[in-house]
Order: sequence, then C-alpha cells, then structure tokens
Amino acid sequence: MAGVKLSLIGAGGWGANVLRALTKVKGARLISVCDTNPERIKSLSAQYPNIKFVSDSNEVQKDNSIDAVVIATPSPTHAEIAKKFLKSGKAVFVEKPMALNLADAQKLFELSMNDSGPPLMVGHLLIYHPATKIVKDLIVKGEIGDIFYLYSKRLNLGIVRQNENVLWSLAPHDVSVILYLMGETPKAVMAHGSSYLTKGVDDVAFMTLFFSGDKMAQIHVSWLDPFKERKVVVVGSKKMVVFDDMQTTEKVKIYNKSAEVKGSANLIESISIRHGEITSPLVPPVEPLLAEMNYFIEYIGGGCTHLSGPKEGLDVVRVLTAGNESMAKNGEVILLK
Repeated sequence: MAGVKLSLIGAGGWGANVLRALTKVKGARLISVCDTNPERIKSLSAQYPNIKFVSDSNEVQKDNSIDAVVIATPSPTHAEIAKKFLKSGKAVFVEKPMALNLADAQKLFELSMNDSGPPLMVGHLLIYHPATKIVKDLIVKGEIGDIFYLYSKRLNLGIVRQNENVLWSLAPHDVSVILYLMGETPKAVMAHGSSYLTKGVDDVAFMTLFFSGDKMAQIHVSWLDPFKERKVVVVGSKKMVVFDDMQTTEKVKIYNKSAEVKGSANLIESISIRHGEITSPLVPPVEPLLAEMNYFIEYIGGGCTHLSGPKEGLDVVRVLTAGNESMAKNGEVILLK
C-alpha cells in the first residue's frame, strides 16, 4: 500500500525513537504528531518543521486524510486510544502491551478481526530483530532438534515504573519472542514476584510457561539488578542457541552441544554428552524499530502475515494476565483458557 499517511500519538520517551524511525519508513509519509506536552511539541517541531504537531488526538481522529496511527503513549492509555482509532476506521499500530487487562485486549481483537475491522499491529519489537529471525529459522529447519526449554533475562537498574509492575513493563518482549519461537501458546503459567521500592508494584518477577510435550520456558525480569542483560537461550536435543542483545558483535551463538540418552536412563553411563564447535552467524545490521515500522506499512496493505497482529497481541496479554494472577496467589499454577 503505497503512500500511507501516518500520525504518531505520543512522542515522549520511546515515542521520540518511533518518530525518528517513521521519518525513514518506506511507502509512507508522517503527516502529524500528537503529544500533550507543549514543551515537547515546541522542541520537536523545530527539529521536524515539515510535520504538523497537535496536542489533541481528536484532531487526528477527525482528519480523514490520515490512514493509520502509531500509538507510543504510556501503557495504561494504549487500549483506550487504540479503541478510539479502530472505531474511526484507521489502521492502528500500538506499542506493547496492547492493553493492561484481558477484557480490553479482547475488545481490540474483536474490533480489528470483524469483517470490516481495520488492521491492528502490536509493537512486539524483538520479533523484528534479525537475530530473532536467525534463531527462528534454526528451529524451523530442525537444526536445534526438539526444543527442551527456553529461558530469557531482561534485567537492569531502572527505569522504575509506577503504573505497571515489572511483568507488564518488561516481560511483553520476552513473552512475545518465546511464543514466536515455540510456535504455540502455553498450557499454564506460574509466577512469583516481589516489590521492594514501591509497595504493590513488583520490581522483580520470575515466570514459568508450560507448553505441550513437557517443553517449558522461564522469564526473569527486573529493574532492580546490578547487571544489564538482554538474553534468550534455547536448549534443544541437537544444539543450543544464545541470543545476547547486549553484545555488539556475535549476538547469536550456536553451541553444537547436546546430551543424549542411550539405553536405560537409570544408568549414568547411558547418557552421552557431546561437545562440538561454537559458531556465530552473521546478524544483518538492520535496526529492529525501522524494520518493524516498514513491516507495519506492508501489513496494512495485506502484503505480509501476522507476526504481531491482534491474535499475537491478545496471546501475550493472556499470558501476562495469568502471570499476574499467579503472583497474586503466591505462585499458584494458572491454566490458560
């Protein structure tokens, strides 16, 4: 769909990065930017003199020349803003998570998936990272073998949130990647979390996802940690793969290692440990955010499949909701419906 006319809703924090990317996206033109902060509007309008800046999103909603909106506002506002623009018939890209509760996520899913619903895409950024695609291709081609388990870490000291806990703030990245790599949704979820800085707002969480065939995945998220880590590890029957986003080079490493049971599993001699070489494939120098915005334009025109469409966005919220419920019930296992 050539010549898509866009508007950005929210240009603070992450939104400023989205603004930069939208000025470079192929097949589209950024017409306007909406933000409620007058100082921010003044500063950005000087940097982008050819873009219209407004303070009221209703002005964008009423502008019939706008084909699609990109929503990069704080998480608690995602659902209401996305709902408003979907109802007005505009295609919507909304940053993760698409909503902070299952009812709102289900409503957005229904608005987009009905017969006349406009396209909806959710900002699961890491799915568009070229390293993630490399790992996915290894899985699809069978080079890793059967997946045994995955785990991910997203840790740092800051930024501390007040409106949502660390699970809702950080884990959408990891949940979306794990569901993408697994190719399925989990059967059950269990999570533990604790709040140390702000009462009632968990700063650290550990969440386990249980999949079919005894596969599982664990997610560790924290904004109260001495290390900055952004890592996904996949352990398979043939090989093991590490995607470490903190590395400037060799972001993906493939470990040609495995453990194989031969004969009786009761005898230690029957377990064969194999150590092979470590390889690191070339990761294309593609900016994930720009790739994601380009994909949105193709997605609007129907030229690509759902990587992070309404169903994927709803699945992530469903897992996070179950994790949140489990934390509130001291780690009780929650079955996903």
